[in-house]
Amino acid sequence: MAVMAIFHFPQWIVPDRLAFRCRLIINDWLAVFELWIPLTIAGAFMQNLRSVLQKHLKSKLSTAGASYVRFLYAMPFAILYNWALSSFGGYPIPELNAVFLIYCFLGGLSQILFTFLLIYLFSFRNFAVGTTFSKTETIQVAILGLVLLGDQISLIAAVAIAISLFGVMLLSVAQTEITLKNLLTSLFERQTLIGLTCGAFLGASVVFYRGAALALGDGEVIMRAAFALSVSIVMQTLGMGIYIRLREPGQLTAVIKNWPPALAVGIAGVLASICWFTAFTLQNAAYVRAVGQIELIFTFIASVLIFKEKTSPLEYAGVFLVAMAIIILLISK
Repeated sequence: MAVMAIFHFPQWIVPDRLAFRCRLIINDWLAVFELWIPLTIAGAFMQNLRSVLQKHLKSKLSTAGASYVRFLYAMPFAILYNWALSSFGGYPIPELNAVFLIYCFLGGLSQILFTFLLIYLFSFRNFAVGTTFSKTETIQVAILGLVLLGDQISLIAAVAIAISLFGVMLLSVAQTEITLKNLLTSLFERQTLIGLTCGAFLGASVVFYRGAALALGDGEVIMRAAFALSVSIVMQTLGMGIYIRLREPGQLTAVIKNWPPALAVGIAGVLASICWFTAFTLQNAAYVRAVGQIELIFTFIASVLIFKEKTSPLEYAGVFLVAMAIIILLISK
């Protein structure tokens, strides 16, 4: 198959002894550490960095073009990562199956739809309400993970996720002119429903990606995650590339011309995705996304220390709740 040809790497490039040694080291790391925790934190940090880099492209590219670079320029590195694991680590390339491909397709589509819905929210006058409700994805991940994959969470973890969600909502409210009362009174407004749908698509993408990695069977975690990542990015790059070519043909040329900053976005994006996908494969996606809220703490620290922005008591309260939820979740594990 054409897809398999992309990921078929010659094993003779790396000596067998070196490949075996690298594989032992990686397996030892996976066995000793709760590796999903540092991977999640690293993924959140790199995602925050990618977002910062992406903002600089908004003046040169359309919204779709700026979004597309995260896939196009990440794809070669994702494939290279698979090659390195196969050649240096000696991990066999997993066999494709229908369930895996369906999960990859649904995960990639959900992620793209989340992006477009988030952009659509900005067209509403009171878009802040919708974007605040879009941050409910941690709860939605827990529900979808249970329904689709049978992932269960403990009572303590559920409490931690609820605390984290409340902290995120406080942070969102603090950065806008809306109040908690406004949120409650706007539950049935259009932008609220779109925001909840937006969060659902983000949550679905996470669960589908975990499902894709699990659908590859009992192979090594690191290789299953890498393969799911690569196949998903290839699908997203082709699908979104066709869309942009039809709707915004000039953007593809602009994406290529602006390759230096776009390349930085791609590298930061693929590093974030490698961490996220491996963490999702190792652990319940709801736990991973809850700990991943540490990204908001990174953003808060940057705003205070780097950009010298003023902060409100609500923001401090939100950061405290998010941090407390992460600590509770980690202690309970």
